[in-house]
Amino acid sequence: MLKALEGVRVIDLTQFEAGTSCTQMLAWLGADVIKVEQPFVGDPGRGTGRHDGEGDSVYFIHYNSNKRSVTLDLKTEKGMGMFFDLVRQGDIVAENMGPGTLERLGLGYEALSEVNPRIILARVKGFGTYGPYSAYKSFDPVAQAAGGGFCATGEAGGPPMRPGTTSGDSATGMHAALGILAALWQRQTSGRGQIVEVSMQDAIVNLSRTWMARSDEGRVSPERSGNSLRSSPGTGTFRCAPGGPDDYVYMIASPARKPMWEALVKIIGRDDLKDDPRLDDPDRAIEVADEINAVIDGWTRKRTKFEAMKILGEAGIPASACFNAVDIYADDHLRQRGMIVSVDHPERGRFTLPGCPVKLSDSPVELSAAPLLGQHNAEVYSELFDHSSKELAELKAQRVI
Repeated sequence: MLKALEGVRVIDLTQFEAGTSCTQMLAWLGADVIKVEQPFVGDPGRGTGRHDGEGDSVYFIHYNSNKRSVTLDLKTEKGMGMFFDLVRQGDIVAENMGPGTLERLGLGYEALSEVNPRIILARVKGFGTYGPYSAYKSFDPVAQAAGGGFCATGEAGGPPMRPGTTSGDSATGMHAALGILAALWQRQTSGRGQIVEVSMQDAIVNLSRTWMARSDEGRVSPERSGNSLRSSPGTGTFRCAPGGPDDYVYMIASPARKPMWEALVKIIGRDDLKDDPRLDDPDRAIEVADEINAVIDGWTRKRTKFEAMKILGEAGIPASACFNAVDIYADDHLRQRGMIVSVDHPERGRFTLPGCPVKLSDSPVELSAAPLLGQHNAEVYSELFDHSSKELAELKAQRVI
């Protein structure tokens, strides 16, 4: 069965997460992603969080499945020539290097398009390649702070708070993958490649639109409201048994959502709250939110978070247990959907990790483990350039690969 992006070749210069999450999505969908890494060093992400003697880090393995790895020193004349040979046979070059690095290497868009006018250059940057902040470096938390993620997160009256997920990185990668697919489609008509650029700040601003919609067109910044959408009764996190730090269920069943509210009060045995006149006025409802939420909390504390999720969900109330990492890896629903999968890693053996979130009926994703550094040197260089084993040995001895 053909994969959705069968025949598309990506020359992958990305590192860490923002860029690698983009190219991983393309690899999941069937593109041939060739990860080009510095000989003997590789993507710095290979060492992120790694312990001595452990090989590639779990972090790296989570963001580089389904790719092939080759090594190539772009600072050597021969290495540069080989890279341009790769570009001639590629469709996309993807990078998320520091500001100006690609240009200093002589690999800007003009140089790439000169050897392959159809090449698409995908650039993931902290603040983009133009604008007053373009020279600034960024990591995920910096991008989330710059795009509104911090100021949208936290308790009322408290300080801005770092969101726990790395949307500054991975959401930027998904935006970039979307842009690449658009550029591939346009190339069918134009015959030419182009630059696809996504800044991490821009991606977070895009994710912040609902929060920004409450800002009166930027005249005031919305107050943080923690887990309870504007302190509404029936909305927020509620403590569950047995009372551990992650034993909470989140639900949205405010009085404004009448069918859900009626279902909730019936479940908790408080039909008297269905027609409570205090809940007819949104302002009064906020005033009594703590009182009524305490009643709901009394019901949830007698049940585990998954028992509460099941009862509420089957009653038509949007609700979920607050899944921690252990819950996610063990969840049968996620396993059935292919979101938690196991692969055979060349060093770690059988290894379990998250799968592809995009489900295509005609080209299901089959995960393969992240590659070791230079694992596919012989395969790629002989396949694309007809290099013999002797030539490859010489290139390795010269530290070109």
